[in-house]
Amino acid sequence: MSIRRLVRGTIEWERLEAVFDEMARRYDQPQLRIEFLDADNWLSTPCVVNDEWFVKIVTGQNSLVHALFTGARNLGAFSSGTEGFFEHFADPMEMCEHELDATRRMREIGLNVPAPIEAFEVDGMGVLVMEYLPEFQILDDLAAEEVERFAPEVFGALSVMHDNRLAHGDLRGENVLLQDGEVYFIDATSVREDAIEEARSYDLACALAALEPLIGARTAVESAAEHYTPEQLLAAREFLDFVNIRPDHDFDAVSVKGEIEKLAEAERH
Repeated sequence: MSIRRLVRGTIEWERLEAVFDEMARRYDQPQLRIEFLDADNWLSTPCVVNDEWFVKIVTGQNSLVHALFTGARNLGAFSSGTEGFFEHFADPMEMCEHELDATRRMREIGLNVPAPIEAFEVDGMGVLVMEYLPEFQILDDLAAEEVERFAPEVFGALSVMHDNRLAHGDLRGENVLLQDGEVYFIDATSVREDAIEEARSYDLACALAALEPLIGARTAVESAAEHYTPEQLLAAREFLDFVNIRPDHDFDAVSVKGEIEKLAEAERH
């Protein structure tokens, strides 16, 4: 059993049946086809229902793990010289409602996200229902030349989010999808709205961290510079060491810092 599955926990089949019985009732479906996903996910049990809905089932244990992660991330933010800006949720239902709301807000400003459908509660568990994207690829699985082609679009979409005072909060390669040649975001987390500038810098650092192993530091920074100023990139530089200690990022922080500094120096001259 993987450490993620152990930490995430296993839901008893009777409780899962209750979730799917409720879905069948809500969507007037006499029979459901369910495929559980072996996803790289600590905070929910994900599955696909009827090849139409992507469903996350969130338990109390998932909520506890989220609280622990949030505390660690805020400590890391403090080590980068800023007050922690990640928010914790009171319970599984609040976790689902936030992601539903964040996805709706991103969709309203024109970003590509799976269509948000609803969140509901069953037996103390939160259930989030979203559109299922059947033909997607994650950024990490693309060939380097494809990633290089789409990198400016990733930063462009991220800048639209930031210009509308939103932040993703958990940007990784597996949270950026390609579907029909379009960039999609999934799995937004919660940040304090009064700390949006710090959250923007953190998002940008995470995007650079996700792209550097795939296309190199120079190309990643040049792609970001199509949508972000040197000052914004320098602010993101301050979060690179924090991002680099996260287990879900593995990149050359020194090279990224060096490319940002070279770009900023060239701009000054």
